[in-house]
Order: sequence, then structure tokens, then C-alpha cells
Amino acid sequence: MRYILEYIWLDGYRTQNLRSKVKVVDTLDDIPRWNFDGSSTEQAPGDNSECILEPVRTYQKAGSNHIYVLCEVLNPDGSVHTTNSRARLREMQSSFEQDEFWWGFEQEYFITKNFIPLGFPKEGFYPRPQGLYYCGVGTNQVVGRELVMEHLQECLDFDIKLTGINAEVAVGQWEYQCFAEDTLKACDDLWFSRYLLYKIAEKYGWDIDISPKPVSGDWNGSGCHTNFSTNWMRSGERGEHGIRSLMSSFAKWHDQHIKNYGESNEHRLTGDHETQHIGIFSWGVADRGASIRIPSAMPENDWKGYIEDRRPAANCDPYKVARVIVESSTRD
Repeated sequence: MRYILEYIWLDGYRTQNLRSKVKVVDTLDDIPRWNFDGSSTEQAPGDNSECILEPVRTYQKAGSNHIYVLCEVLNPDGSVHTTNSRARLREMQSSFEQDEFWWGFEQEYFITKNFIPLGFPKEGFYPRPQGLYYCGVGTNQVVGRELVMEHLQECLDFDIKLTGINAEVAVGQWEYQCFAEDTLKACDDLWFSRYLLYKIAEKYGWDIDISPKPVSGDWNGSGCHTNFSTNWMRSGERGEHGIRSLMSSFAKWHDQHIKNYGESNEHRLTGDHETQHIGIFSWGVADRGASIRIPSAMPENDWKGYIEDRRPAANCDPYKVARVIVESSTRD
């Protein structure tokens, strides 16, 4: 049997894009390193253009000869490329493994055609204001469900733990929830699930927009709300005091979080549309207008559970998000 290896990596743009190319091999004794033209991806100059693809995780359906190979980008000498944010998260492995971080990313996105969200015209009649679309059903409320359900099944077939999907508050906007108990796998899975989403959209002649505010005006933007917990949060070991102390640390490092939570996020974090203003840090129980939402079940359960950081944008790099959350959670 011949095997199709589809190598996937992140490029060098400020908001990184997924790139891929395919190698066909006769055996699977080893999945080799490969290289690419970094001068075409903002990762190298033309006179020294080779960058190295270092395989770090594979995804394969049962019985399939098509294997997706998620890679880190290295310099030709094997050192970490400046665009390799996964390697910088790996540097904190002892911290996130010691505290046993769990992650749940809520990835929001718009399905678009010709750069316009489905349900929105180039001109003329606009859809009714948001209100009916959230978790809606029927062609007057949702569009694109066939892609959404196909993507859900694909992720499950690749052993990515999507825990749910739903239509979001704007027409053409959807969300899926991606969970893992391993920090690196959680971030890898989110990137690969995005890759699958883009690739499936090709079949329909559509595209996926994960920018923070694809539609201006009185419409919600798109976030990547990041739910996380540690062993002490799940056990309630530090109680309310521990949560308040954590929130004090998050308040102190708010600016650093924002720098790592996605480009153009200021267009989304305005203080309206279920957001706190980008320049303000706040937290509250069941407060979707706060920077951090504490689920109401947490204080009801002796302060055991998880918290939701609502600041990350839909286009965030989960490696950077996880790193800054781990840093802020483990600082004294």
C-alpha cells in the first residue's frame, strides 16, 4: 500500500495561515522531516529559503492510507523558527502537566461565499437583526448546516473530541467546541479541526472567516472562548480564595493576554455584544459581558469546576493563548 502524507504547518503572517503539501511514500517505517519554500510563506528570504517541517502529531481515520501530519517549523540548522509558537508552549510542559490543565475551545466562525457571509447580500435586503439565529432551525434562521455536520463527523472520525456544535447569534455564524485533557493535543486539535473546516468548505465553494468582526454594525463578532481548569480548580482545593487570587493575576497581566489573543480583536471587544471592553478586565459569575465568566455551577459546587476566558478572538493562536494562561495561572 502507498501512503499519502499531508504535511500541515503554520506560516509566517501576523495572523498565521495553515499551509499544506502532500508526499506519497511506499512504507510507514518513518514519517520523515520535509522542507518547504519559506520565501513564499513569509518565513525565509529568497536566497536562503528552506525551512524544515518537523512532524509532531498525526491524524488518520481507521483503515485509511491518508495521513495528516501536523508539523512544527524549524530553521535549516534544526533550531526553532521564530514563527513556531508550539515550541514555546512546549517549554512550559512541566507547568501545565503538573497542574493537569484541561482545555475546551469554543471556535466561532462565519461561512462565507465570495468574501460575504452566507445570508448577507452584496446589496439590497439585509437579514433581520440577530435574535432568531442562535441555535435556530429552518432556512430563514440558519444556513450552511450541511457543512457544519460534515465537519463534526470528520473531526470525530479523526479522534478529535468535539463536544458540540450550534448556530450562533448572526446568520451564517456557527460554533464548535473542541476539548482535550492534554494541553498540546488540545491546541493541535483546534488547529487541525480548523484545517478540516477550511478543506471541507472547498467542496461547497465556500470559505471560512475567523476574523474577530467579519460584519460591522449591530452583529456579534467571533471569539474563541477558552474554557480551562486545573487539578486544584476541579477538586475545589483552593476554594473561592484560589479563584479570586487567580483573577487578580489575570487582571495584572491583562495587557499581555490581549497581545496574545488575536489580531484586530479591538473591533470585537468593544463592551457590546456580550464582551467586555478590550481595555478593561472584569470577571463575574454567569456574566457573559465580563472578561472572565465563572459558571454559576462553580460557586454552587463549593468552587469546583472550570472558568471561561471570553477574550480570545476566533483567529487566535491556541498555542499562544494556552501559554499565557498557564503563565498567569502559575505566577506567584
